[in-house]
Amino acid sequence: MGILIEKANRVTTVIINRADVRNAVNRETAEALAKAFEEFDKDAGSDVAVLCGDGPSFCAGADLRAIAEGKLANRIESAGHAPMGPTRMLLSKPVIAAIEGYAVAGGLELALWCDLRIVSENCIMGVFCRRWGVPLIDGGTIRLPRLIGLSRAMDLILTGRPVDAQEALSIGLVHRIVPNGATRETAELIARQLTQFPQECMRQDRLSAYEQFNLDLPGALLNEFNHGLRSIQQDSFVEGPARFFNGQGRHGSFG
Repeated sequence: MGILIEKANRVTTVIINRADVRNAVNRETAEALAKAFEEFDKDAGSDVAVLCGDGPSFCAGADLRAIAEGKLANRIESAGHAPMGPTRMLLSKPVIAAIEGYAVAGGLELALWCDLRIVSENCIMGVFCRRWGVPLIDGGTIRLPRLIGLSRAMDLILTGRPVDAQEALSIGLVHRIVPNGATRETAELIARQLTQFPQECMRQDRLSAYEQFNLDLPGALLNEFNHGLRSIQQDSFVEGPARFFNGQGRHGSFG
């Protein structure tokens, strides 16, 4: 089975289940990933997703062995799902990557697609596909410059060199480093924390942050206002200010 799906506490965890090939993604797995995240986005009972790999690696990219052996290659079409599955989607809810070990080539692109990246101390990231003439076509050349800047992205894209956890954190490629073996637990804890916030407001702010890349400043400000207005117009909007007025959340408390 290419993936496993587990649900608890309004969190959906999607697991790439191909540890024998470092969770390399073949066509079947890519299609399963796309379907899993489509269903997560529609699931009223789930607010946040976690993406991880089985075993000691997150994902080694596309399954080049399958391609070399003449088996069905990953989907290569300009429309519809991407070669790695969900990387062309803009979901309405956040996804957190729990990254153990290697997240390279298309596996790096899957990680970049996620909203947050939690990595293990032994994590290695990089455009390892540079060695084989396999291009970045799952958003890597777009998301990497947007996340860490064009200058740093060019270093990684051109050289394909490995980036360890500490460097990844220092350049803004990842958000937190945790002990080996603890990424899924940490990502699911953060996911549960996110489920406690007013969801409509968080989702609208998130979408505004993504959509501003396609807009000029006046358009981006108007788009932000329209997203914010959707939050303000919710019947539940007054509940948050009322909780603050009654003494909750003072002095930066999130309790």
